[in-house]
Amino acid sequence: MQNLLTDIPGVRVGHAHDAALASGVTAILFDQPAAAAIDIRGGGPGVREDALLDPANTVERVDGIALSGGSAFGLEAASGIQAWLAEQGRGFAVRDALIPIVPGAIVFDLLNGGNKAWGRYAPYRELGYAAAAAASTTFALGSVGAGLGATTANLQGGLGSASATTTGGIKVAAIVVVNAVGSVTVGDGPWFWAAPYEIDGEFGGRGLPAAFTTDMLAMRIKGGPAASASENTTISLVVTDATLTKAQAKRLAMMAQTGMARAIYPVHLPLDGDIVFAAATCTRPIEPLVELSELGMVAANVLARAIARGVYHARPLPFAGALPSWQGRFGS
Repeated sequence: MQNLLTDIPGVRVGHAHDAALASGVTAILFDQPAAAAIDIRGGGPGVREDALLDPANTVERVDGIALSGGSAFGLEAASGIQAWLAEQGRGFAVRDALIPIVPGAIVFDLLNGGNKAWGRYAPYRELGYAAAAAASTTFALGSVGAGLGATTANLQGGLGSASATTTGGIKVAAIVVVNAVGSVTVGDGPWFWAAPYEIDGEFGGRGLPAAFTTDMLAMRIKGGPAASASENTTISLVVTDATLTKAQAKRLAMMAQTGMARAIYPVHLPLDGDIVFAAATCTRPIEPLVELSELGMVAANVLARAIARGVYHARPLPFAGALPSWQGRFGS
């Protein structure tokens, strides 16, 4: 286990980003179509193909997921991933036509200091294609891909991932772009809200403070009173090797949302666009009550850890007024 999303067999991840743009794309590809669903809790989401993921609708499986910066411009990243998949002969068959199914979600990173003067067409379609072409079973964390330009209330955000196995041997893993309106750390200190779920010092091993002060529990949000819905979002995907229906994948996404509440304070605000995709590669049978409940419990823990790891591995942007990174402020 690498403690990455790609610990689920048949899943690959690729990044593409532009340092001058201070933005990028992360592509998640499935070697075989995966059952998928979505749960949206934030008040300002930006999503592609979310209606398709409703359990009542026809298409059961997806070929990939796009996570992108760029706000609404970044929704084109999924088209680039779709183009790469089409070249590989992948897609939902309608007689002789093949249509790659690639839902996606975006974060707002247009005000982070990068050069967004891209002219008539935004670069996210091409970044999506490059991310898909780069997909592998290993990938970097922190300031990469869709996480390059991410921020939180007080520290640089980033891309994180983590994985775990249930007592019954079912694998579950998460990938997340942390661009939250709230904070991933407690007050002004080095402690992560997700500390109780940390494994093997994966985000510094600092634990929690001995006591919580009023100041630690005060609301700290990006932009303070001037924060706007378009500036924030945490977008994520949890994947399991369990055999799930689309409706069960929806329940998994709903249960995994608890991980955001364990790792970000405050969360699911009108100013956020918090999204969890859930996907299942369907290679291991699962009992639909107790085992699915345990899978959701572990998925929430894994997502909380992935959020902390995204901030822990982030690096500051090289622009005036950029937020500090966790590493820069507190060391390793």
